[in-house]
Amino acid sequence: MKKIIILSLLFTGIGLSSQAQKFFTKTGRIDFNATAPSSPEKIEAVNRTVTCVMDAASGAIQFAMLVKGFTFERALMQEHFNENYMESDKFPKAEFKGSITNNASVNYSKDGTYPVTVKGKLTIHGETKDAEAAGKLQIQGGKINATADFTIVLADYKVAVPGVVADKVNKNARIEVTCNLEPLKS
Repeated sequence: MKKIIILSLLFTGIGLSSQAQKFFTKTGRIDFNATAPSSPEKIEAVNRTVTCVMDAASGAIQFAMLVKGFTFERALMQEHFNENYMESDKFPKAEFKGSITNNASVNYSKDGTYPVTVKGKLTIHGETKDAEAAGKLQIQGGKINATADFTIVLADYKVAVPGVVADKVNKNARIEVTCNLEPLKS
């Protein structure tokens, strides 16, 4: 009987310790799209240097990036994005700090795909706003692929779009986050 109790406690402890693990990456990806529906010109960029950390026990998640890390197809568009719209020298970083609202429904010790909702504070262009997004966690072999889609209103973050290009730039931008997270080594 003692052996059964000890084994039960041991297995429970293993489950809890894997649940308490933190996950991390420095190579996350954010795809940005602010193409207006009627515009033939794509306003798209990719940032492949996103840092993300997630605590499986609490569901806390945070990602951050340097705005100048976005790359556009055209160099001139990238220059305008950094200098005129995002003012990257003045506001060099963007970040999200929040949590997975349904973290209890994710079994971090079992491979599978889990729909999640993240909720927190998104800071862009020096402005911090409440943000919520649908996402998913795909767990496989102790690693996590985390994805989420945010839609933001550029004006909420005081990103001004000049009238000259207003027909090319959507008032709403789509932000797709993809992070392949590995266990954080202590």
